Amino acid sequence: MLPVVETDEEWDAVVPDETVMRAGARELCARLGLAGEPLTRFPDGSQPVYAVGDELVLKLFPHAAAQDGVAEGRVLSHIQGLLPVPTPRVHDFGPYENGWQYVLMSRLRGENLAHAWDRLSRADHERLVADVAETLAVLHALDPAPLADVLGPGDWGAFLDRRRAAAVEQQQRHGLPDAWLEQIPDFLASVALPRVPLPALLHTEVMCQHFLVETDDGPRLTGLFDFEPAMIGHRAYDFVGVGVFVTGGDPRLMARFTRSYGHAFAPDELLAYTLLHVYSNLPWYLRELHAPAQGTLTSLAEAWFGTA
Repeated sequence: MLPVVETDEEWDAVVPDETVMRAGARELCARLGLAGEPLTRFPDGSQPVYAVGDELVLKLFPHAAAQDGVAEGRVLSHIQGLLPVPTPRVHDFGPYENGWQYVLMSRLRGENLAHAWDRLSRADHERLVADVAETLAVLHALDPAPLADVLGPGDWGAFLDRRRAAAVEQQQRHGLPDAWLEQIPDFLASVALPRVPLPALLHTEVMCQHFLVETDDGPRLTGLFDFEPAMIGHRAYDFVGVGVFVTGGDPRLMARFTRSYGHAFAPDELLAYTLLHVYSNLPWYLRELHAPAQGTLTSLAEAWFGTA
């Protein structure tokens, strides 16, 4: 049985402790009729995740993140078989002990796209970017209403207000230099974002790290995973991860993406959502991508999200 995890201190003590986590995972597997199956913990991810034998994956969510487990189980069940790219098929999900939640799902095949990217050709990149765009377009076209009881934020306009109020402090905590920090309030005030957009189901972390690919006989996407932070809101919000972690500030790749997606958003709008994103970390993005010589947020928007 896994212990209660409600605080950051408890998280740091329990979640990395493989002796505790493995014992709990084995006990839960026994309850699920999987006693004796080999368990292999994946090294990545914020939640403890285990391969169960060769075909299944068990993802665990402590009480502090229990709602994420409910969300992932519901979203994966809702989208099963509806996207151009495979997603994990849910075998079971629900509560465990002491506030923990679990999702037992099928294991996807392939290599993490982020690991394979540098080995692939420019033509491969363009083809895969188009495939990601088509997948995102289908996701955004699905009816999110059946998930409204488990996915936030509810009032999109109020969500934007909260994020604007926290934007400077969040980037300051991450160490963003003052020359950038002082631009944020005026830049955000200059960008009109819809307060009541047509609701779309959002992955919120569309990045190469969450796609799998097989490269034999030409690369093809074989999986999309990690729907725990899914939301319902404006579809442009999902372009933050696209611009930073998929097209990587390459205007030709962004142009290819928007053509395949079927719609383009203004660069200033996408940078505004980058600053407002729940997990926004502008210093990290500046290290990953080039910063324009002008040193303004407007020039940054064009550099990262432009198609010229």
